[in-house]
Order: sequence, then C-alpha cells, then structure tokens
Amino acid sequence: QPKLWILWNKLPTSTSKSVEDQTRLRRDVVRLKREMNSTSSQDEFAKWAKLRRQHDKALADYDEKKLLHLTPLSNKPTATAMSLQAFKTSFESYVSAARWLSTNGLRFFLQFWYSRRPLFWMPQGWLPWYAEWLLAFPRAPRGSISIQVWGAACACAIHLVGAAVSAIAVLVMEQKQKAGRGRKMPMKMGARSDGVEKVKREL
Repeated sequence: QPKLWILWNKLPTSTSKSVEDQTRLRRDVVRLKREMNSTSSQDEFAKWAKLRRQHDKALADYDEKKLLHLTPLSNKPTATAMSLQAFKTSFESYVSAARWLSTNGLRFFLQFWYSRRPLFWMPQGWLPWYAEWLLAFPRAPRGSISIQVWGAACACAIHLVGAAVSAIAVLVMEQKQKAGRGRKMPMKMGARSDGVEKVKREL
C-alpha cells in the first residue's frame, strides 16, 4: 500500500502537487530547525532570529498544505476541507478493498459457483465412503474432488514449498557465514604466530 500511494502521487493526480509541496516544506522545516539548533541565540542573535522567522513561516505553510479541498479519488471541491492524512486513509481503504476482491473475493466466488462441479474423478472403490465424502465436500458428487478441497490442497502445497525454500536459503546463508569465518581464522592465527616469533627474537 505505501508503494501504491507513492506511485499514485507520481502520477498527475489531484494530490500529487500537494504531496510534493508538503514533502519539500517538511524538508525545509527540518533543515531550518537544524540550523537554528546549531546557531547560538546569544552570540548570533540576528542570524538566529532570521532562521526562527523562516522556520515559523515554513511550519505554517506545512500545516496549511495538510488540508485538501478534495473528496477521495475525485477532483471535485467540497465545502469541508479534508486533510491529506484522511485522503491517504481513504485511498488505502479503497486499495485494500480492491485487493481483497481480486484475491479472496474471487476465490470465494469461484468456490461457490463451481461447488457442484467435480474437478477430478477418482477410480471407484479406491477409498472408503467417508473419505470420498470428505474429498467431495461440500456439494460435489461423491467420488470426485471438489474445488474447495483442491484449493486447500494447493494452498498447503504452496505453503510447504515456500517453507522448504526458506529453510534451504537460511541453511545456505549459514554455510556461507561459517565458510567465511573459517577463512578468517587461519589469517588471525598466522598473524599471532608472527607476533610471537618477533617477541622471541627480541628476547
């Protein structure tokens, strides 16, 4: 969602200019604050007072830029001002809803629509009747595999494969770290032995 928000503001949208101005003003506020902290108010009062005025003006402009007279995902002005944070919250809600509809919503729809249709048929008599009933759950014909059971099996397989790949990646990284430590140890031992020989020669 943060990446989509950044991408949304990269496009010529209703909030892109406001977000760009707000980012620039926030940087100015931080920069002026640092310069104020590094300037002595007693020894360099004139410079400090000038920085203070610039900081207060930039901070006021930054607070003013937080207000947008826009409705979410629309360019129409409204009577009540909506803050940029509220617009961002609304944008994230729309994105979350669209993502849910395109993933879980689509899956639920397909499982409901094809709940009576078998995906695969099993040879008759391979499994007992209760196993056939479970594989056909909830409404597929007995002796077949329903879309719900097949989807659950695919999800478990993907999870197991992902866990195996992650474990292999961690194991490979640990082996590389151990190999790197093993290469460094002889160098340290060699340096220490050279130092001992040097001390013996001096004695």
